[in-house]
Amino acid sequence: MTTAAPARSEELEAKIDALTEQVAFLAAEAHEARRRREVWAELQEDAMPIAGDVLEVVSKELDELSADVQISDFTDLLRRLVRVAPILDSGLRYLEMFSELFEDMMPLTEHAMDVATDRLVTLDKKGYFTFAKSGLHVVDRVVTGFSEEDVEALGDNVVLILETVKEMTQPEVMAVLYRMIEAVQRQQQHMAEEPEDAPSLFSLARKMRDPEIRRGMGRALNTLRAVSEVETGPPRKFVVTHDQSEDQNAGGK
Repeated sequence: MTTAAPARSEELEAKIDALTEQVAFLAAEAHEARRRREVWAELQEDAMPIAGDVLEVVSKELDELSADVQISDFTDLLRRLVRVAPILDSGLRYLEMFSELFEDMMPLTEHAMDVATDRLVTLDKKGYFTFAKSGLHVVDRVVTGFSEEDVEALGDNVVLILETVKEMTQPEVMAVLYRMIEAVQRQQQHMAEEPEDAPSLFSLARKMRDPEIRRGMGRALNTLRAVSEVETGPPRKFVVTHDQSEDQNAGGK
């Protein structure tokens, strides 16, 4: 009898604890529901004036719109929509096609942009942009250094200038210029070794026995004679050489 009483007392206490927890849970839920109702009531109190103002504005706009718009206007609008429905459908299909094409082209465009960027970086490293910047300064100096009359004179003689440049770029002419440059460079090197006193007439006459010197003087004299024979005025397009004149004479015979 004494053993059953404590066990029953413990069971009763457990039930009371469980009941207490349930009551506390229900009280918390009731408190939360009450709080939500209060918040909703406050929101309604704040929103009702705004909603009333909105309804008033909408009512005024609808009244003004009903005075200007008739049911026939809506009917005409619906007819136009039905009439242009195929055009709108075609436009939407084309838009979808362009959208798909754009999605397909995006990877190619990104690849092209990457290639172009890499190319520009390579050109920048090689100094192309620096050269172009310096070239702009040169062009600016040329533009500011020439007047309008100079440009007109250049335009009148541009054909002659191009012909002269073309003749100067011939292989034989370039070879002659290159040999002349080499000769001038060698002569500059020999000038440092020459004595300070001027050579005597006897030493100059002795150098005349050198065949190369006589051959060079002969070429120089022939060149001076050819220059003196050139007429003034517009030059000839092609200068007839001695070999060409002999060929022409042989052909004439």
